Amino acid sequence: MHKKPVSFSIKSWSQDDQPREKLRDKGTAALSDAELVAILIGSGNRNESAVDLSKRILSSVNHNLNALGKLSLKQLMQFKGIGEAKAITITAAMELGRRRRGEEAVEKNKISSSVSVFELMQPLIGELPHEEFWIIYLNNSNAIIQKQQLSKGGITGTLVDVRLVLKTALEVGAVGLLLAHNHPSGTLKPSQADKNLTQKLKIAAQSLDIKVLDHLIITEKAYFSFADENLL
Repeated sequence: MHKKPVSFSIKSWSQDDQPREKLRDKGTAALSDAELVAILIGSGNRNESAVDLSKRILSSVNHNLNALGKLSLKQLMQFKGIGEAKAITITAAMELGRRRRGEEAVEKNKISSSVSVFELMQPLIGELPHEEFWIIYLNNSNAIIQKQQLSKGGITGTLVDVRLVLKTALEVGAVGLLLAHNHPSGTLKPSQADKNLTQKLKIAAQSLDIKVLDHLIITEKAYFSFADENLL
């Protein structure tokens, strides 16, 4: 007499063990990584449940979700019970997670005020014994495309190549610029040279429909904003 094969599909589990229902009733945080992966694959194989199969897959990457996201379709399909469709589902879910993290990072790197520029640049230049001049390139959402050191000099000042600033802005598709440099002396008062350079960059950028949004002078604990002081 043949024994009836044991079903390992999620539907056959007791309700307490069904990850879909657990997510619905208790929220996503209540589920383990393996249970979340089990929801993606839906069923295991003849010998193990979806959760057990998911545990085995996660164990192969030391339970590191970043490593799981790097597995190829072929590598995922080496696990018994993971066909092409399930492998594609896992890969798609990992890619969505990666893109979400990327969007969150961009959101965190949005410039919303002079304070956010200070918080970004103070760790880089606020405590240096020499002067450095940096440009932050922004897209049309005021998110940072890149930041770049343009010059590094003694405490007497720095030289900035306006052409290089605009060349880079065009290359990266920037529509806004933020200027920042430090005053090792600790003074927050802009020099005439600071004012002249700001105007020079502003006028040159305008011809390319690029805006200079602010220029910050940064010291160890404070800053001076050209925009806040209506000097732009």
